[in-house]
Amino acid sequence: MLLFIGIISFGTTINAQFRKIDTTMKIGKAGYKVICSNKSETKNSVSITPIGFQNSARDVMFEVKGRILKAEVDDLNNDVFPDLVLYVYEPGDKGKGNVVGISSINNETFAPISFPDIVNDPKLRIGYAGFDSFLLMEGTLMRRFPVYTTDSSDIKPTGMMRQIQYKVLKDEKEGLKFKPVRSYEYAKQ
Repeated sequence: MLLFIGIISFGTTINAQFRKIDTTMKIGKAGYKVICSNKSETKNSVSITPIGFQNSARDVMFEVKGRILKAEVDDLNNDVFPDLVLYVYEPGDKGKGNVVGISSINNETFAPISFPDIVNDPKLRIGYAGFDSFLLMEGTLMRRFPVYTTDSSDIKPTGMMRQIQYKVLKDEKEGLKFKPVRSYEYAKQ
């Protein structure tokens, strides 16, 4: 009976992480209202309403693949206007995360900030198996995950963590993107 209660409690804890998102976040008088039901494990609709923007800024709705764990606001491109990030996790138990970024353009409208797929980076993908955590810190995005052995026959944790620091920069097409600027590994405590 105790084992049964423990299993139910564990399952409830995992699903409780992905509760409905209905939050308003601002820097000063401008920011965003974010709503997402997070009901489906595979895709969910997100509604974003700009707050404190000029009247030309309109609500947007789009779908994300997975569930949103958290949303945060910070000035990521040093233009004194609020930018929004959503931490989206793929279905399954590997905790593979992605970031949806939105940048305010002079509080008149907003534009996407692209986030690179870690599997496209030959250096950073070594030992990556998911279990991401994200955090905004003083205008930068931090990503942390445990490092695993690269032997495909028997993947095991190495006891190390990798942390990647991303900055928002202009890309070749004058859009914005998160670019990894620093990474390091440290022993998991």
